[in-house]
Amino acid sequence: MTAPGSAVVTHVCRVARLRPDAGTVGVTAIDKHPVDGPERVGAYGLRGDVQADRQHHGGREKALYAVDQAEADHWAGQLAEPVPPGRFGENLRVAGLAVDDAEIGERWRIGETLEIEVTGPRTPCATFGRWLGQERWVRRFSDHGRTGAYLRVLTPGPIQAGDRVEVTHRPGHGVSVTRWFTGRRPEDARALLAHEEATGWAMAEYLREHVLRAAERPAQLAGER
Repeated sequence: MTAPGSAVVTHVCRVARLRPDAGTVGVTAIDKHPVDGPERVGAYGLRGDVQADRQHHGGREKALYAVDQAEADHWAGQLAEPVPPGRFGENLRVAGLAVDDAEIGERWRIGETLEIEVTGPRTPCATFGRWLGQERWVRRFSDHGRTGAYLRVLTPGPIQAGDRVEVTHRPGHGVSVTRWFTGRRPEDARALLAHEEATGWAMAEYLREHVLRAAERPAQLAGER
């Protein structure tokens, strides 16, 4: 479990304005900026936040998106420019907690009452690439393998910058956000399915189709021993 005070939300971000985008939707809500003071988080995320492409973003299983400050610092060095809070379209910038090393199904308490669950990795899209304006951005970001985590809200509550983040439950199956994103190994898929069956935990539906497909792959294709 995370030691008290060792992990905090440094910034809470929501959409500043819809931006024109060359994709099929025509606009994007990726332009997130930090907000001041406490804001309410409900089942569908931060109050006042929106998603333009609701087929692929938002909903209960992607209510919030968190990025580790250490990863933002990594990319600031790679890009030779600042990566301010919200630049990657995140709602939460977190310090002192390796977001990408969280296990799928891990639970956090933020502040006094807000409880959330890690549902899986962000899959970077073409909109993200256009927004950053960096050559081969989606491939570069994906190859690094630490894309941040989507979260669902278990218990609604307020949130603000400076709130502590406590890991209250770790499933123990060993399948982290980054491990799944970079591998989709059959043994990991089976571990997730076994955990769901044994505990009654509800896997995110957006993840399930990929897990089921990976679980059916022959072992030799993934290099199992």
